[in-house]
Amino acid sequence: MTGAPLLLRSGKVRDLYRAGPGQLLMVASDRVSAYDVVFAEPIPDKGRVLTAMTVFWCEVLADVVDHALVTADPTTIAAVVPGVEELGPVAGRAMVVREAEMVPLECIVRGYLAGQAWEEYARSGTVHSSPMPSGLALADRLPEPMFTPSTKAEAGHDENIDFDRAAGIVGRRLAEELREVCLELYRRAADRVAAAGLVLADTKFELGLIDGRLVLCDEVVTPDSSRLWPADQVVPGSTPPSFDKQPLRDWAAAQPWDRTPPPPALPPEVVAATSARYVEAYERVTGRRLADWYGPS
Repeated sequence: MTGAPLLLRSGKVRDLYRAGPGQLLMVASDRVSAYDVVFAEPIPDKGRVLTAMTVFWCEVLADVVDHALVTADPTTIAAVVPGVEELGPVAGRAMVVREAEMVPLECIVRGYLAGQAWEEYARSGTVHSSPMPSGLALADRLPEPMFTPSTKAEAGHDENIDFDRAAGIVGRRLAEELREVCLELYRRAADRVAAAGLVLADTKFELGLIDGRLVLCDEVVTPDSSRLWPADQVVPGSTPPSFDKQPLRDWAAAQPWDRTPPPPALPPEVVAATSARYVEAYERVTGRRLADWYGPS
């Protein structure tokens, strides 16, 4: 027996394993978190949605930038990753990817004013330290999509930074390439989701270098890395509903809980509503049925 693949890192959602020379096995779990606390109850199909959606976007955006994805086919994974069966049922949630030297930035692109960008704007009239037009409201469309990077914190929270500071971290030439690539990725993805009646308010890309060339890594335009809003429910001045774990966040915010572990137990109806939101996001954006993706339906 070869034993299970070597676990390299276990995050809130994904587990990363060694899959052989120059390759990694990335497994998306059904774990879910709110306020940086992981809940005990899994969200059915969440890992499949994150994986299937990432594969979809890697295919659609391949002409913009190369990606690290090798395969998500369970038969191929079983053939190239010895011992993968010892991890349990991972079909539909696992991808083999090329190992990259990760860029030490979260590459966020914002098309609408929301989240931390809105909080900063309301406080100082800026977004990532860049002056913005006056009179904008929450959920307003920005004049142009903005590349708004943040640091990758080893502990605690990432820090929003301006472009000059990002250039100081990775070098101006690479920072400019990141900005150009990420803005084009956002535009292409935003056009695609608009055709499905959705708004891509913002999204986070992660990129790395393989043989000196940029590649798209990790999850791509998923409900966990993006704000996806129903276009017909975007009303400036209020927070639109999101196609993500919003049912869980709304429930958790109403609980008498201090937002530290252990979290309260999730009611079955909240689990079901959150799962349905993820599945609907995948099917609306891609035009595909999740039942046709790998793994149990």
